[in-house]
Amino acid sequence: MKAHDGMYIGGQWRPAAGPDTIAVVNPADEQVIAHVPAGTAEDVDAAVRAAREAFPAWAATPPAERAAGIAALRDVLVARKDEIAETVTAELGAPLALSRTVHAGVPVLVAGSYAELAASYSFEERIGNSTVLLEPVGVVGAITPWNYPLHQVVAKVAPALAAGCTVVLKPAEDTPLTAQLFAEAIHEAGLPAGVFNLVTGLGPVAGQALAAHEGVDLVSFTGSTAVGRQIGATAGAAVKRVALELGGKSANVILPSADLAKAVSVGIANVMSNSGQTCSAWTRMLVHKNQYDEALALAAAAVAKYVPGERVGPLVNAKQQQRVRGYIEKGLAEGARLVAGGPEAPYETGYYVSPTVFADVTWDMTIAQEEIFGPVLSILKYEDEEDALRIANGTVYGLAGAVWAADAAEAVAFARRMDTGQVDINGGRFNPLAPFGGYKQSGVGRELGPHGLSEYLQTKSLQF
Repeated sequence: MKAHDGMYIGGQWRPAAGPDTIAVVNPADEQVIAHVPAGTAEDVDAAVRAAREAFPAWAATPPAERAAGIAALRDVLVARKDEIAETVTAELGAPLALSRTVHAGVPVLVAGSYAELAASYSFEERIGNSTVLLEPVGVVGAITPWNYPLHQVVAKVAPALAAGCTVVLKPAEDTPLTAQLFAEAIHEAGLPAGVFNLVTGLGPVAGQALAAHEGVDLVSFTGSTAVGRQIGATAGAAVKRVALELGGKSANVILPSADLAKAVSVGIANVMSNSGQTCSAWTRMLVHKNQYDEALALAAAAVAKYVPGERVGPLVNAKQQQRVRGYIEKGLAEGARLVAGGPEAPYETGYYVSPTVFADVTWDMTIAQEEIFGPVLSILKYEDEEDALRIANGTVYGLAGAVWAADAAEAVAFARRMDTGQVDINGGRFNPLAPFGGYKQSGVGRELGPHGLSEYLQTKSLQF
């Protein structure tokens, strides 16, 4: 694992404009493992200029050739999957097994899906006496979070490249080494110089400069709703397109007919995966009042298997650890009852938080309304389906959710009434072609599959 001391701009590693660096810390042992450049507005400007220069040729490249480039990138990601997994584990703290299967594995599926889409997508259509052309938006400023440091990059860069756009990436400052590995993969795959550019740096400096740059045509941001508002305001002032994938507070609704044991077990696994650092995690489990005590017992038994340092990694940094522990303390202060875990750190070293399950949670408590982003689950009881729906929809978020029932049709009928962008039915599997994105304050736009590709296209009609 070698950190680069420059930026990847115009097909090569260039020295940063300024001398400042960012320390990369392993959250499991709190040791500094590398330093990367803290990019400035000058670095961002150089990267945007390189992307702007490369755009006309890349946009004019036949889709089949763009598809071949993305396929080559996928193949490099496959060849370097072990190095990627080890890097994610070192800077994010995810258990190595999770890094191998999810952090290194899912981006390969997504890149492959866009290699196929780029070759098969209809970039023009006939409507009456018009031909409608779907053309690349231009230069994309991609700002990605730390919780899925490669997947979030691929979910933006691959469709942008498939559409014919060029990209400047500003990754999260906590996980820049994975982004540098991705830049190496881009170079190894032989994509043209300037098509992809990387600037590491802090959000308020490099991220803001990228969002505000007049040479950027679209800003694609994944992160908190608070920062998303700032990005949206900046882009809106410049009449610039945005794609925002923001926070979530998803409901896992277990209807009375469901297999309760399975629904609780899968629900616990969903929240504990990636140490709870998943915007679509089902952090509110809704159980019928007659099954509530049984669900609590099942949850206590299930969460006991998630041992910090083994199946559950640390949180990404000290600030995040303190934030999550603060939410646990807030839950206790507001009257929720602990079924497992608590605010005390399980170890003296490392940014770990004990997997925590709350009972006696009401819909209006802070822990039931705000995104915690840690291994914390709230179990709420409901009176009937209408009450469950009211609780499920009773937040400002609408990113994901789940419904369990003995009959899939019963679950689907409930899911259709949920105000959320994606719902898993009886533990539905991940689909890299299904659109992912939110209702309400969970964002604007969609990622993955053809819907994700369309975010990076604009329309032109020719009348005959």
